[in-house]
Amino acid sequence: MEKDADGFYTPVAEGSTAPSTEEKPKPSANSDLIKNTFDVTVTLADQQVDPNSPLYSAKTFEELGLHQDLLRGIYDMGFSKPSKIQERALPLLLANPPTNMIGQSQSGTGKTAAFVLTMLSRIDFTKNTTQAVCLAPSRELARQIMSVVVAMGKFTAVQTEYAIKDNLTRDSGRITAHIVVGTPGTMTELMRKRILEVADIKVFVLDEADNMLDQDGLGDQTLRVKNMLPRGNPVQILLFSATFPDHVRSFASKFAPNANKIELQKEELNISGIRQFYMDCKDEEHKYDILVRLYALLTVGQSIIFTQHKATADRIAARMMDEGHKVASLHGAKDPSERDAIIDNFRDGREKVLITTNVIARGIDILQVNMVVNYDLPLLYERGGHEGPGFHGDNPDIETYIHRIGRTGRFGRRGISINFVHDKRTWLQMEKIEKDTNQKILRIETNDVDEMEQKMKDALK
Repeated sequence: MEKDADGFYTPVAEGSTAPSTEEKPKPSANSDLIKNTFDVTVTLADQQVDPNSPLYSAKTFEELGLHQDLLRGIYDMGFSKPSKIQERALPLLLANPPTNMIGQSQSGTGKTAAFVLTMLSRIDFTKNTTQAVCLAPSRELARQIMSVVVAMGKFTAVQTEYAIKDNLTRDSGRITAHIVVGTPGTMTELMRKRILEVADIKVFVLDEADNMLDQDGLGDQTLRVKNMLPRGNPVQILLFSATFPDHVRSFASKFAPNANKIELQKEELNISGIRQFYMDCKDEEHKYDILVRLYALLTVGQSIIFTQHKATADRIAARMMDEGHKVASLHGAKDPSERDAIIDNFRDGREKVLITTNVIARGIDILQVNMVVNYDLPLLYERGGHEGPGFHGDNPDIETYIHRIGRTGRFGRRGISINFVHDKRTWLQMEKIEKDTNQKILRIETNDVDEMEQKMKDALK
């Protein structure tokens, strides 16, 4: 990226104003992208300080002492003022000396923009060295985070690089990008081989910590990355997680010691705006027949169909394509470049129907998605992680269910979800989901296809 007329950005001390030869950037005419109503609880590492002091809240981005180039990037993205979590998090994230932070927040709250702004604000652009790294549990989420880095850093000289599988060739040489975003395994490998030098790293972000710890090996690899960070100079560690069960809370306190904590009230995981249905199918084959009948409705906006296994996703996609329906399947066994192309096509609206496993159940924001189909309900045993008291693998995974159907109805838009139920076991699982979420899941009769289609059309209006 080329330098601006103002030259390189250097971080500005709290309360000072960045020099600029141009007019102050103005907010976009758009309303703010994130409209949050939930409450934010702040617990400061320094117990002697009042967390409700005006010093720890910012109603405008100008109050933060940001360089003009960063303000231009923020407004160019359509943000006009900080979201609820940004109001409280940004003054703490950007304060000097830097302090660790643990945040309970999922996608859709503005937390990605908050930690990206922190990374960008800490960089000394006069040095071509890596100064901020960010870990995500999947390449899809890493690429989504990077899109925010590039957009927000549009008017700066930021250089970026991915630490995701198959991104770098043997001839690529050492990484000198200011910000590197990737997955734990690849990041570990690049650091271990000294392709990525760690000496100048100032900020380390861990996103979706709960998801990371639920996948075999990712938690250990994340710790390896942390252990390779420079010992001499302090690194600001930022950890975000949608939920904080005991094992995540314990991990977070060790991973980011002496951290400020920001938590959103539980209602933030709100699915009340999503209309939920279930379809009582006769058997596995009938599930496929119903899915095909739904195809015209699936393409009204964009739809995601979740399956339990990769093989199921591929099999359904192949059958539907053979019958002339345009769909795509996405899962972890696909070639990395193919995965990138599939998600990009879906994000750009070139694909309308995506059949996938839990690889994009969390964190991926695609605004046009208005329908989610649980072809297979998510089960606890599919998680690689920690089996707490009363764990029964055949029970539905409520957390993943909420995240799955949360891919629709983003940012106040209307969305619907459909669960396929085909025997007593799946019916009991669906009933437990209904009870645990305290949300009514309405039955749609599958014997009368016309009535089925009419009900779905009405729900999509």
